[in-house]
Amino acid sequence: MTKPAAPLGPYNAKRDFNKTAEPAGVVAPRSAYGPLQFVIQKHWASHLHYDFRLELDGVMRSWAVPKGPCLDPGVKTLAIQVEDHPMDYNRFEGEIPKGEYGAGTVIVWDRGSWQPQSDARAGLAKGKLVFTLHGQKLAGLWELVRISKPADKKRNQWLLFKKRDAWARPRSEYDVLTALPDSVIQKPLAAPALTVGAPTGAKKAALPAQLTPQLATLVSSVPEGDWIVESKFDGYRVLARVDGDEVRLFTRNGNDWSDKLAPLVPAIAALGLTHAWLDGEIVVFDDAGLPNLHRLQNAIDSAQAGDIVLFLFDLPFLGDSDLRALPLRARRQLLEQLLDGRENAQLRLSQTLQAAPAQLLSAACEMGLEGVMVKQADAPYVSGRSTTWLKLKCQLRQEFVVLGFTLRAGASREVGSLLLGYHENGVLRAAGAVGTGWDAATARQLLALLRPLEIDQPAAAPPKPGRWPQRKSGSEHWVRPSLVVEVAFGAWTPDQQLRHAVFKAIRGDKPAREVVREQARQAAAAPAPAPAPAHTRASAVTVTHAQRVIDPTTGLRKIDLVRYYESVAEWLLPHLKSRPISLLRAPAGVVGQQFFQKHAEGKIAGVKELDPALSPGHAPLLAIDSAQALIAAAQMNVIEFHTWNSKITHIDKPDRLVLDLDPGEGVGWAELLEAAELTRVMLTELGLASWPKTSGGKGLHVVVPLTPRRDHAQVKAFSQALVQHMARVIPSKFVAVMGPQKRVGKIFIDYLRNGPGQTTVAAFSARARPGMGVSMPVSWEQLPTLSGAAHWTIATARDYLSLRNSDPWSDYWTTRQTITQGLKRLK
Repeated sequence: MTKPAAPLGPYNAKRDFNKTAEPAGVVAPRSAYGPLQFVIQKHWASHLHYDFRLELDGVMRSWAVPKGPCLDPGVKTLAIQVEDHPMDYNRFEGEIPKGEYGAGTVIVWDRGSWQPQSDARAGLAKGKLVFTLHGQKLAGLWELVRISKPADKKRNQWLLFKKRDAWARPRSEYDVLTALPDSVIQKPLAAPALTVGAPTGAKKAALPAQLTPQLATLVSSVPEGDWIVESKFDGYRVLARVDGDEVRLFTRNGNDWSDKLAPLVPAIAALGLTHAWLDGEIVVFDDAGLPNLHRLQNAIDSAQAGDIVLFLFDLPFLGDSDLRALPLRARRQLLEQLLDGRENAQLRLSQTLQAAPAQLLSAACEMGLEGVMVKQADAPYVSGRSTTWLKLKCQLRQEFVVLGFTLRAGASREVGSLLLGYHENGVLRAAGAVGTGWDAATARQLLALLRPLEIDQPAAAPPKPGRWPQRKSGSEHWVRPSLVVEVAFGAWTPDQQLRHAVFKAIRGDKPAREVVREQARQAAAAPAPAPAPAHTRASAVTVTHAQRVIDPTTGLRKIDLVRYYESVAEWLLPHLKSRPISLLRAPAGVVGQQFFQKHAEGKIAGVKELDPALSPGHAPLLAIDSAQALIAAAQMNVIEFHTWNSKITHIDKPDRLVLDLDPGEGVGWAELLEAAELTRVMLTELGLASWPKTSGGKGLHVVVPLTPRRDHAQVKAFSQALVQHMARVIPSKFVAVMGPQKRVGKIFIDYLRNGPGQTTVAAFSARARPGMGVSMPVSWEQLPTLSGAAHWTIATARDYLSLRNSDPWSDYWTTRQTITQGLKRLK
């Protein structure tokens, strides 16, 4: 075993490896790990912070980032450099025992590879390091800048911030820490589709007059990651602009082809959009059902656009919202909803292909297709060439500029070959010739296009001094380099000429000045967030007055509440599902007027109205069974969710009993904990298992699951008898009657919540009180470690959940018990 090296001496000195599960510090050989690694660990010790680590020289250079990284370039977060960590620490998750250095819970929040933009050692020594991250949550350019002077004792203080690029996002629109709080190892990521006036990351914006499309990079292979794969159509790129009743169609270079593609205009208008930019590709199919570029060009030239099909694959703008900052996955979801049931012979959705890119490329080649498009699922829409859109081709194929031509032997009205070129560093270079791939009609068409362009001398120098290969001197006809054609070929020769070239089509949609040689490259690894489970991803919900402060004591806003509820939907919904619900609404926030809504009095999207027979004489009761309904309720200023003790299927027979420990004036947290334990002991004596949860306010709730056999009156009578017994046995601590004066220094155990139609605030619900505490399920063992009944708030609860690896109420859901034994013992 390698002995601990000097760089990790401080790390090893701070830890007792007989007590902590953290790995011992040894310097790793560089060859063992491949690309430079980075990791960000979320660490709740005395406080929550993030540990940012970059591999260099066999160790992980480390910084503690108290507020965590931010995608907003305007936010510069403090990063305190700490001791180097071993590379084995990159996989560490778990508990650091109490009494050990950094005691607390650690998860791997993000990880991947990193690339310094210059010499990393020199940058660290100088105090400025610019680098690229390829993580599962973070990507793009970042910078670390030391703010302490070299001679200062605090020289370990740095700033970490995002550089401006396609991955930058304003924190007011998207907070990556809130949106993706979980481990990338232990739990699936939650990727909220929440929107502020539109989906998350969208901006209110006027429809632009022009839009430059995103272009793909040719690669030889695709790295691991979360990719969306589509067919690569053998067609022309087209963007559709909808502005009221006007539909215009543009090429990739901004040329208006609305007249050339006139039959597509009514097909797009039929979508009923008011404002939008749609991105896609037009194709014409051949007799075998494959896209044919030559037939497409003929359809355009002959004004027979009725055969053209527009395949849509992106939605950069919709309504009054700029969607380009949204991840592709979200944009495609909106596009799929838009086209659902509206596709026709001329307007189609580009389908995603479900398999590995390499496998799909092989299948595409066997089918005679051009290749596949591979797009990063969580990437924004970026005008111009990008590496988040990649293209894999079945054969080498690209556009070339026509430099000249020769005539076909024995046919003076037909082209025999085309002499080709491309631009490189502003210089036009020869690329050889193509003499196959067209029929007689196309040969005549080419000649007709080229004759008016003839010039005396070639616009490019020959590839070999003094001559053009395989051409008789004087047989070449030179032309102005303006016509563009697409050519497939087998390879480039050593002297940079095409081998086995085959003509495919004339390209009327691309100017000659943009034709360069395409070089396939190995794509860099890209961030690949795992998709969230479907039941935690709400449909897009418009949040009005999102920045309004609803709790002046903390500055928490309406959007913070909505984001909280979306992030905890998978935990909260099991406590709401199939139960009648009461909604506490607070339009003016926690310090304004509040009111309960128990019945259907105005629609809230997704909130169910129950059978009127369940509430005779009243409007229908309400229920929430989906994340969409949960978020829509929060948008309508619902802060608290209260539920019945019975489910809809057994509305008259409760499946739980709730005891609310309500402390009177002068009762401290320690006394409340003691009262909760005494209540637990009493229930155990009565043969009943119970589970605690904080109320999010002042008290504690003790919840007893029941098999639904007895009615509300019987369960309430039992709970009342239990409370009265405890008040008789321990009168110094408990009272069985309401009223603040009668419970000064004592605790009232509220049993009234067990009557018919009575409710209790649901687990994980926020509270409409200053601080906005959360009602949190906990274990009996955990309860004494808490600071109070409002230990968690909507600002801290989700981070706490991200560090949990088990449900303290896991047995609650499967416990079967009744009050029969307890009734006998109380009597």
